Amino acid sequence: MDDDPSTPPAVVADTLALAMVAVSDAPIVLLDADIKVIAASGSFCRAFQIEPTSTDGRQLFSLGAGEWDVPQLRSLLTATLSGAAEVEAYEMDLRRVGRDARRLVLSAHQLIYGDQANPRLLLSVTDVTDARLAERLKDDLLREKAILYQELQHRVANSLQIIASVLMLNARRAPSELTRSYLFDTHSRVMSIAALQKQLTASSAGEVPLRAYFTELCQSIGASMIHDPTKLRLTVDADETIAHADVSVSLGLIVTELVINALKHAFPHERGGDIVVSYRAQSTDWTLSVTDDGVGMPDGRTPAKVGLGTSIVESLAKRLGAVVVVQDANPGARISIEHRAPVAGRSPAPALAI
Repeated sequence: MDDDPSTPPAVVADTLALAMVAVSDAPIVLLDADIKVIAASGSFCRAFQIEPTSTDGRQLFSLGAGEWDVPQLRSLLTATLSGAAEVEAYEMDLRRVGRDARRLVLSAHQLIYGDQANPRLLLSVTDVTDARLAERLKDDLLREKAILYQELQHRVANSLQIIASVLMLNARRAPSELTRSYLFDTHSRVMSIAALQKQLTASSAGEVPLRAYFTELCQSIGASMIHDPTKLRLTVDADETIAHADVSVSLGLIVTELVINALKHAFPHERGGDIVVSYRAQSTDWTLSVTDDGVGMPDGRTPAKVGLGTSIVESLAKRLGAVVVVQDANPGARISIEHRAPVAGRSPAPALAI
């Protein structure tokens, strides 16, 4: 028929369309201008339990027990045949007596072979019921996991608070000044992790806003170590950086160590002053610093008794790919942890000599 020049183009096109429907593995239906079935693929008939021999010449809306006669679908297909619209990923529930409803996604496209009076409609149907059920189950599992994670965070935070309270109680009762000092330091380190846990509890993505974290951390350290907050002040000056939890742990411990050192050594004999924790980031470069206006750097090189050679600060900075830099703040001292992305021709910041 295709080789006969007298065969109308519409007939040739219908023949091709019928052949495509016949071999299609997808549930598709070819409809005429009256929304009657010209051909339905075998997969369509199998998927919706329709006898293949009963489809030809019947309106789509009369198939089965009439479950396809949905007003919205009728309107959309009519509009598509008139050229006023196209059905693209339209979702509907197919409801049949004695069977579970199925969620379908339908797409319909008008086919015109040069005969405007006899358009054709190609309707494809995808059953997404099982996929949507799997998505809902996945969402339910994720919600359950999130709830359990939040509960775990609360329990860990509560446990840390209890440990910190016990340490503080023991520190106040300890007869030795040295023992009290160690217990106060340990209390501040535990509170560093507790503050992080609190921030993580409020986060849905395991990320921590550093300004809020540092602020809460410094408030906790100040409450346990600063006897007169009107005389000795501890403040935070940080940007809006949000860091991953593992990075935040290291930064928080560094802040804890540096602030403890400043409180212990920069203000002897009940001297007053200020300690400022600062954090600034630009792209992948960042600087964390703790600055005090205390007794400063008497020998011009290292701050008096700051103890920055401890393995804690050194190893944490190394883990972050950063270096420790000591500067005279005139008065006082500034201890910075600096991270710089490698740039050709730029010398790295000088590291603290241990």
